Amino acid sequence: GYFNQRVTECRFSSKDLQGAEFIDSYVFNKAEYVRFNSTVGKFVGYTEHGVKNAEAWNSDAAFLAQERGELERYCKPNAAIYY
Repeated sequence: GYFNQRVTECRFSSKDLQGAEFIDSYVFNKAEYVRFNSTVGKFVGYTEHGVKNAEAWNSDAAFLAQERGELERYCKPNAAIYY
């Protein structure tokens, strides 16, 4: 069989949330092929398929804006739960 997974995570380096970042990773058969990082602000592909996806998703302004907003919408309001 095949293994497909999407992993989203919030990373915090301190309680003041200065270094907080949102990561959205796409994995196929245990190999990450594309990732959004809020620090970078766009998708980055790691395989040929991932590069094609990253190009398409980065050109979709609405989708990219939604990903960029996840740090403020999801990570920062829920930071106290992680601490």
